[in-house]
Amino acid sequence: MSDASAPHILYVDDEHLLHGVIDRLFTREGIQVTACASAFDAMEALKETTFDLVITDFKMPDMDGLELLAHIRETYPTTRVIMITAHANVQHAVGAMRVGAVDYIAKPFSTQVLLERVQTRLAEEPGESLPDAVPVKGKRRRQNVGKSKSPGEPRKVTYIGEHPSVQQLKALLPRVAQSRAPVFVHGESGTGKEILSRLIHQESDRADGPYVTLNCANLPRELVESHLFGHRKGAFTGAIEDMIGAFEQADGGTLLLDEITEIDLPIQAKLLRVLQEQEFTKVGSNEPQRVDVRVVATSNRDLQDAIDDGIFRADLYHRLAVFPLYVPPLRERLSDVPRLCEHFSAKYTDLYGLPEKEMAPALLARFQAFEWPGNVRQLENMVHRGVVLAADREVVEPGDVMNNFFSDGPGAGSASSSGPIGVLSDGSRMTLAEVERTMIEQALGESSGNQQQAAEALGICARTIRNKLKKYRQDDAELVAS
Repeated sequence: MSDASAPHILYVDDEHLLHGVIDRLFTREGIQVTACASAFDAMEALKETTFDLVITDFKMPDMDGLELLAHIRETYPTTRVIMITAHANVQHAVGAMRVGAVDYIAKPFSTQVLLERVQTRLAEEPGESLPDAVPVKGKRRRQNVGKSKSPGEPRKVTYIGEHPSVQQLKALLPRVAQSRAPVFVHGESGTGKEILSRLIHQESDRADGPYVTLNCANLPRELVESHLFGHRKGAFTGAIEDMIGAFEQADGGTLLLDEITEIDLPIQAKLLRVLQEQEFTKVGSNEPQRVDVRVVATSNRDLQDAIDDGIFRADLYHRLAVFPLYVPPLRERLSDVPRLCEHFSAKYTDLYGLPEKEMAPALLARFQAFEWPGNVRQLENMVHRGVVLAADREVVEPGDVMNNFFSDGPGAGSASSSGPIGVLSDGSRMTLAEVERTMIEQALGESSGNQQQAAEALGICARTIRNKLKKYRQDDAELVAS
């Protein structure tokens, strides 16, 4: 029985399997927890309950944490919000604090740090630490987020693009979605694999069922099996109670296994059996449990290389890839850049209550001449930054996008460069591949070789940097050999 006087927090994260961890962490400290898997569910919960604090993840598929934060500040101005995100960069921090977050925690973090920050906020007097309301300047903010449907109903997602490669994907999608076969979505980091996966669920006859996501790359190796299939109390040290796994949670719906190539080979064998038999066994149990789940798997690795290297089973790939879908990188569909800029600009001007904006022709020209190692995610980060820094102006200029890509400072192009990136001191131009390599090497130099920090600075994932560095070493070796 819960204590009515106990503090009550709302935790919002689409990683369902974290809900139990958070609940146990705070319940032990006498803090009540309500967990939601989406911003829309959180909006419904806020209607029914008064919370002392809201903790929300930034990256969620339907409405992100900044949009939820803006809604809370407008509708429940005395409710404090802590933002948690794996995307720890300048524009997200600026955005979170500008909209009204009282704290900002970057992943990865320890549970002790989270507990201490929450306890600090709960100990404050009501209204203490809350920023002033963010004034809405310029044109009136567009009220279009979730307006056509109830807050509890997931917002429909769309895949932005008119390039022939994207049009082919869109044409194929309805037929793929209506089948029950597994789907393998392959593409570089930041191309929109998760959006495509949700579209498959959205257009299927399982759309009313659960949609569960599991990021295989973020799980500790020793806990992957438990998160996939669940475990019984006492199955191993630390298993203090039964746990429901992702397959059981997704029964009757869709399970997205993001970055599936990061799962170890022994677990891949068990996953293959689940796909073949539609049943699994929890860790610590001998009783098989039947399940009806449609699996969508994603990876940014070259699958043939992964199979050749012996880190991914060929039979599992062939079982998953009934429908192998390839998501093209942004550099292969640069004609979509203006439409994507328009989409992201509308998203963030609406979020911050800023005037509608367009990209300056010079900025668009630079965008369309870039190779985009971080793909659409990197473009979104740059547009987000530009919208925030342009403030009340209606045109986002190149100078508003504060990134070394557009810097005129020393080192922007190469060690001997004194002009814009891509132009050497003798006036010759670098290739896009050379620009990309220069940016990565510069970011690594500024981070003292820390690949994670360099990746965050560039708006790409650390795995992309590792893959690029491997390619550069191979290229350099071939050059020496020749």
